[in-house]
Amino acid sequence: MAHIKPTGSFVALVTPMNANGSIDYEGFRTLLNWHAENGTDAVLIMGSTGEVSMLSPEERRKIITETVKMKPGKMQMYYGITGNNTETTIAYARHAWAEGADGAILAAPAYICADNASITDYAFEVLDSTDLAMGFYNNPPRVKTDLHWTDLLKLARHPNMVVLKESTTRVGQVAQVCAAKPDMSIMCCCSPNLGLVIPTMALGGHGTANMTGNIIPREMAVISKPWETGEDAFACREAWLKNLPMLHFAYSTINPVSIKTLMRAVGLPSGPLRKPLRAAPAEVMAQGLQAFTDLGLAEKYGLSVSLSAAAE
Repeated sequence: MAHIKPTGSFVALVTPMNANGSIDYEGFRTLLNWHAENGTDAVLIMGSTGEVSMLSPEERRKIITETVKMKPGKMQMYYGITGNNTETTIAYARHAWAEGADGAILAAPAYICADNASITDYAFEVLDSTDLAMGFYNNPPRVKTDLHWTDLLKLARHPNMVVLKESTTRVGQVAQVCAAKPDMSIMCCCSPNLGLVIPTMALGGHGTANMTGNIIPREMAVISKPWETGEDAFACREAWLKNLPMLHFAYSTINPVSIKTLMRAVGLPSGPLRKPLRAAPAEVMAQGLQAFTDLGLAEKYGLSVSLSAAAE
């Protein structure tokens, strides 16, 4: 069947947790509604921002089962399905489809550092496994494997492949993919250090698959809107430059340490990080709180700062 391709701001959601480390499902509900109200077009639950590698298989399945029931309006709900091998990834894909997910995102399994041909074959096996909209996250900083644009365009021919999230540092790779005009959405990570956002949008990209939208969803919606007019381009540039301090803060520690600590400090459902991760140190938090204040986010989103909550 034909699948809906995500566009605009595709936010990789944190996994909210209770003080005892269990999953905070009401926190999920609050965050999903908040994103729907603030311009987020799609969310990815259980990506790297969601601490997915530290969730148990049982938690991963239950998160899908419970959160699909919370879908607010037309916002698309995607799930991270990457397992430690092909069979496990396929099992997560089939579970997501059975529970009614809108789509799923897969990446190369972590740590194994497989070659590109092996990961391309792996992706095809997962795409073939069930009739679910899927995307591939090319994330060499996290998993070592770095698919070439020719590999990605092969995957784009599959009818279930609807979105690419690119986290390489090679703008030329993004250009090659955009030039081919594949039948999928082309997105990039929002890290300012990779330098991909403005080039991707200028080349015809369809949005960003971002992490910073956890704290600035309206701003990321502006940055991520596909360019249809000159006004879109100028609005994207202005929002990008204005929000650079927050974007740099979000990536100043390993994802999602900075953003989840800040969310907790300003009253958004996040809870503690799962060990061995720990809260961002005071000197890092100072940068985030300064950006939060300078951007007027407390007034804009009705939030307030509690440093004691962040330190817990």
